[in-house]
Amino acid sequence: MKKYDIEPLANAHCQTGENPLYDAQRHQVFWSDIPKGRLFRYDLDSGDWEQFYQGEVVGGFTFQENGDLLLFRVGEFALWKEGGEVVSLADNLDATTGRFNDVFADPEGRVFAGTMGREGNSGSGGLYRVERDQTVSKMWSDTDCANGMGFTPDLKGMYWTDSTNRIIYLCDYDRASGALSGRRIWKQFEESDCTPDGMAIDNEGCVWSAFWGASCVRRFSPEGELMEIIEMPVEKVSSLTFGGRDYNELFITTAGGQDDSESVEGTLYRVRVEAQGKPEFRSKIDSSSSEE
Repeated sequence: MKKYDIEPLANAHCQTGENPLYDAQRHQVFWSDIPKGRLFRYDLDSGDWEQFYQGEVVGGFTFQENGDLLLFRVGEFALWKEGGEVVSLADNLDATTGRFNDVFADPEGRVFAGTMGREGNSGSGGLYRVERDQTVSKMWSDTDCANGMGFTPDLKGMYWTDSTNRIIYLCDYDRASGALSGRRIWKQFEESDCTPDGMAIDNEGCVWSAFWGASCVRRFSPEGELMEIIEMPVEKVSSLTFGGRDYNELFITTAGGQDDSESVEGTLYRVRVEAQGKPEFRSKIDSSSSEE
């Protein structure tokens, strides 16, 4: 296996660093610290980074077409606008499923949003689809921790990670309707493999999966064959995204940070790879009712 250079970019001591997302317009990487309700961004030109949000827990976010952040919180989603204003769009979502966890937009601007089940209510987590008009539909349930998602390069298939059962599913995706069908097990992992978490898909259709508890990122072929391993310096590797101007850089979030200057857990890392990704889609959720 190839040896990679692991470059620490920002150590915010994240308890659960998550949802890294590259914004080509700003040339910045955004990420969250879910339990602490914090959002950060790293400027790839200057090397500076900042915390720009502290508030309600954000389980995931997407970029809207105009650059606003669409925040998925507990039982609601809201817009974060440059300058710090936060505007609630929907606050009546089914909170019995727990908080949101890992979200991403599809080519039409819908959002697929995973959730964490409520403690003591096993199997209450799952996957939801948010339409552009804010209509919300439950797609799947019966997990405690829904996680990373990604599309096949032809946009006819979608991966979804069920961390609870250590399964990555593949299903058929219909772009016109957003429907998911034919869900089947793409890869089942053993307890010794630890837990698949966030994911990213490269232009060859290979799946890069962060493994919580295994100190690594693993790259699999479209057929599920293990191809590469990126060994990380921390145990809890949570998620990753492609970015940089050539989309050949992986930005990797980690967890387990403590308020301790000696700790490296919870750091955002960069790894340059030979594979190439592509921009993530932007959400187009209607926010007209929130505009003044």
